[in-house]
Amino acid sequence: MAAQQTERDWVFDTRELVRRPGTMRELSREVTTTEPLGTDVIAIPAGHPVRLELRMESVVEGILATGTAQATARGECVRCLDEIVDDVEVTFQELYAYPDRAAHHQEVGSRSGDQDASDEDEQRMLDGDLMDLEEVVRDAVVTELPFQPVCREDCPGLCSECGARLADDPEHEHDVIDPRWSALAAMATPADDDEKRT
Repeated sequence: MAAQQTERDWVFDTRELVRRPGTMRELSREVTTTEPLGTDVIAIPAGHPVRLELRMESVVEGILATGTAQATARGECVRCLDEIVDDVEVTFQELYAYPDRAAHHQEVGSRSGDQDASDEDEQRMLDGDLMDLEEVVRDAVVTELPFQPVCREDCPGLCSECGARLADDPEHEHDVIDPRWSALAAMATPADDDEKRT
């Protein structure tokens, strides 16, 4: 029941605005994510709040939704794997068409040979008087989040040899032996031990 209520939080009733071009309604709402919004390396976790500031405006074709979404994203630095906490604010704007208007535009587009106009996936439609913003906000968040998040711009990352965090020990290094001489280095080590014993 709680998951069903959470999913309904993203749905907005536009009954007062439908077929009344020029009318507008502004509102604020805090919704909860039903699943992570973002990528594998950084996202707004499932069950976390998202603050929406929304303006719904009736236009001839449907309802124009314009707004901002604010939340806290969590992830890992791709260089050192430290946790990242980032406040995210995204803007979005989407037209939710009336089903009859979308069908009309699709018919006109197919007659003129315009493939973009007939692409049903591109056009979001109202479901009766209801408008679901979850997918629109998800798309806006994913495009806003960094593709490769870092804890800081100059993060040195991890040592490629042993995995030590280089920010903790800036002087960290390993003796690099030329592979052509590695056999000699192995032979020299026991001789040094024998010399110490005598």
